[in-house]
Order: sequence, then C-alpha cells, then structure tokens
Amino acid sequence: MAYIHRTTMTPGKVELLTEWLPKQSWYAGESARPELAKAGGFRLDDPEGEVGIEFMVVTDTAGQEPVAYLVPMSYRGAALEGVPGGALIGTAEHGVLGTRWIYDGVHDPVVVAQLRALLRGETTPQHQSESDTPDPTVIVHGIGPEDGIEVQVNRVLRPGETADGSPGRLIAGWTWPNGTTARGVFAAVTRP
Repeated sequence: MAYIHRTTMTPGKVELLTEWLPKQSWYAGESARPELAKAGGFRLDDPEGEVGIEFMVVTDTAGQEPVAYLVPMSYRGAALEGVPGGALIGTAEHGVLGTRWIYDGVHDPVVVAQLRALLRGETTPQHQSESDTPDPTVIVHGIGPEDGIEVQVNRVLRPGETADGSPGRLIAGWTWPNGTTARGVFAAVTRP
C-alpha cells in the first residue's frame, strides 16, 4: 500500500500544473496563466510499490467561470523512457524521497494499468491524503474481469455527467472555489 509522507515538495504540484496545464490541447481556460487550487482526487496503489499514482482535480478561477480539470499523475524516482515530450509535468524535490519525476498519468503504463484494474474491480481507490485508507466516495461502475479495455479520461470535468452507454465508469467528486461540491465522470470505458 502507498504511504503518504507528511513532508514538502518543491516546487509544489499546483505550481508545476500552473506552468504545464495551459500547454495542453484540452486546456479550456481563458488565461495563459491559470489560477489553480487543489479541489479533490484520489490515489491508486502500484502493486510493485515503485510509482506513486494520484488522480488530482484542480480548479482554475482565472476566467469568467471556474473550470475543473482532472490530471492523473505518476511520481517516479527516475525518468520514464519512451513517453511524449509533453508527458513530463516537471520534477520536484520531495522532502523524504528526493527528486521525483512527475508525469501526466495517461502516458504512464503503470497508471493506465491500475486505472484499467480499477474499472475491472481488481483494485480499490485510496484516499488522497491518508495512507492505506480506501476512499468510499469514489464510485466504480465496473465491467468485470475483461481484457483489452480502452479507457477515456475526462480532462475537463462537468458536474452530473453520467457517461450513459459506457459499459464502465468512474465517478468521483471535487469542491468548487465557492465551497460547493460536485460529482462527475472521471473516466469511462470506451471498449477496444
């Protein structure tokens, strides 16, 4: 099980995402400089215990209306080979683990494998900031032990989306800047 260290990370995750997010094709913000705040998420465990896996929601308040983004992230102790140039969100110094390479999780094979395992009912979502603690607020409408599934991660989150017609989906929540909460589809099975 993943252990959550109570320490510092420099630069911080939100700081790294502030630079990285506007460069993404799916960025829906109105400003080249988003104003981000952590708004929710959960973690998955790497069975090998080597890669940290976090599904983080951040809200951007730089535009007229706030926008919620889902960014799956992997935390690695070394650079990941064979990924696109934009997959690296950045590097940070972790107070306990040293230098961490932080990647966009949709390009990390460990994150993709664990997301598929979650949708097949083979793993349990974990609390974002507590060690060895399942997160019961994350709801998985799984598909059972099927092989070769494809998963679409929703980068821009919309409250109440249901992904009707999808054989499997992952629903979780986040908090808007005004303190209200929302839930929506984080990821859905699209079939191969």
